[in-house]
Amino acid sequence: MSAPTRTASRLERSTTVRVLTRVGLASIGLLHILIGVIALAVAAGSGGHADQSGALQAVASVPGGVFVLWLVVVGLIVLAIWQLLVAVTAHGAATKLLEIVKAVVYAALAAITISIATGGHHNASSTEKTQSARLLALPGGVFVLALIGLVIVAVGAGFIWSGATHRFERDLKLPPDAWAGAITVLGRVGYIAKGVALLLVGGLVVAGAVTVDPSKAAGLDGSLKALVSVPFGVFLLVVIALGLLAYGLFWCVRAVRARL
Repeated sequence: MSAPTRTASRLERSTTVRVLTRVGLASIGLLHILIGVIALAVAAGSGGHADQSGALQAVASVPGGVFVLWLVVVGLIVLAIWQLLVAVTAHGAATKLLEIVKAVVYAALAAITISIATGGHHNASSTEKTQSARLLALPGGVFVLALIGLVIVAVGAGFIWSGATHRFERDLKLPPDAWAGAITVLGRVGYIAKGVALLLVGGLVVAGAVTVDPSKAAGLDGSLKALVSVPFGVFLLVVIALGLLAYGLFWCVRAVRARL
């Protein structure tokens, strides 16, 4: 075992790192629960941004919310570090790459949380439309945007496959008790719902590239709100929202029960 691997292994076993990593896992769960609640509100005709930035801004708007956001920041940063430690100790290039990608995602979410906690306003939907417009203005940008959309579709399909085949359970380290069954059921429902939501996002990004219309690439919030205007879309939106709630609960319970 190399020196970096030994160091990473020691840090993985650190009690402080493990506790803060659980905070990060719970933070992911909280965000998805809030996104699910906002999506239900959208289905009922209310406003709100049904994405990560909307969920974070909802937390910031309540008394003590900024303190919670900073706790989320710490948890996400440690969770990103944890994924890097796992990448160092993991076997196989594909596994290492996946863990690094997770670390980047958590770090980016931590950066957005810091921005909102310090009083900034982050509109993910507007940002994604602007970035799509800039990309479409570049030579070959249509193909790049379409590729991004297809990647998101592939990730969504991966979530659905993982939930339907119980693939995600291979990464769970649950004690064999009554909680294990409930956690896995929440995970199955949540993974499939998350996958469907990502399919919608990726599909609209591809549609934006094909039609050269950046307004269609509106991210998770825009994709969920687009369902309201199609037949049976509100019903599908409610189903996805409930699935996202299940996904959030899965992460929260996993943060408490799963072994790291």
